[in-house]
Amino acid sequence: MIEILSTGGLTTVQDAGRRGYRRFGVGIGGPLDSLATTIGNLMLGNDPEAAFLEVIIFPLKLRLRQAARIAVTGSDAQVEVDGQRFPPWWSVPVQPGQVVTLRAPANGGVAYVCVSGGIDVPPMLGSRSTDLKAGFGGFHGRTLRKGDVLDVLSGMHAHGSRRFGVLPPCAGLPMPREGDGNASSATIVRVLPAAQWDCFSEAVRNEFLAATWQITPDSNRIGLRLSGPEIKPVQGMELLSHGIIPGVIQIPPHGQPIVMQCDAQTAGGYPKLATVIAADMWRLAQTPIGGKLRFQCVDMEEALAANRQVRDYVARVQRAMELLY
Repeated sequence: MIEILSTGGLTTVQDAGRRGYRRFGVGIGGPLDSLATTIGNLMLGNDPEAAFLEVIIFPLKLRLRQAARIAVTGSDAQVEVDGQRFPPWWSVPVQPGQVVTLRAPANGGVAYVCVSGGIDVPPMLGSRSTDLKAGFGGFHGRTLRKGDVLDVLSGMHAHGSRRFGVLPPCAGLPMPREGDGNASSATIVRVLPAAQWDCFSEAVRNEFLAATWQITPDSNRIGLRLSGPEIKPVQGMELLSHGIIPGVIQIPPHGQPIVMQCDAQTAGGYPKLATVIAADMWRLAQTPIGGKLRFQCVDMEEALAANRQVRDYVARVQRAMELLY
């Protein structure tokens, strides 16, 4: 069992996501950074669908009531077990009664605590993910609070004294090229043109790609709201609501983009300018509120090549875990 001793808020139980229900208006959910959780579960020998904790606001403090192994991935949140500090992207054994603390990261946004076996909450529509909009799934459909106690499934590698880490994706994956040589601190995110790309003038599209966008405080798991120059189509558009997916960049009438996240609704009527490629969704998750983004347009061949690089990175970690265990 895991007892929550304190939380900064917005800590939820998630798993790989709730798929197959979008036609009923139920979103995918799951983690903001699915790459981090894939690696975290690999480090523990967990099933890919094993549930974990997603931590957006820090600090988080919890106590293990049983022997378990944890892996903390995502941002570079400072990890302590009974006061002993460990690096992020590290797996360590935890004994009954020991306290795990995650402190605010110096870099990055969201962090994950994966535990051997996975968090045991009742599946809803085939997933243990928390849907905060609808108020179901996870732990009573809500964020975790002080005093909550979570069950944990038995894991293959819960015991043993081995401690180890993996190379995080920021070091293990090629970074997108700068393009124009701009050396800003903004996170570069690659995009593909979306359905209404041609409804914006070339000058406006170029402005969208040249601008440095700031993530505003009214962002959440539904979408990142950005602040920057006004981006508007050639003429006003009234669209029927149509399907959208995480990664789609919508342009509301005020001209400030919204990048849809894992809790995105299943339909919307704003024009779709571009879509973040799947290989770069983790970069969005690890850019904190107030952080800056720049978009880089790529073609399908480049997007598929980026996906292959991510798959190769995951495969390298998986091979290393097979040798380790």
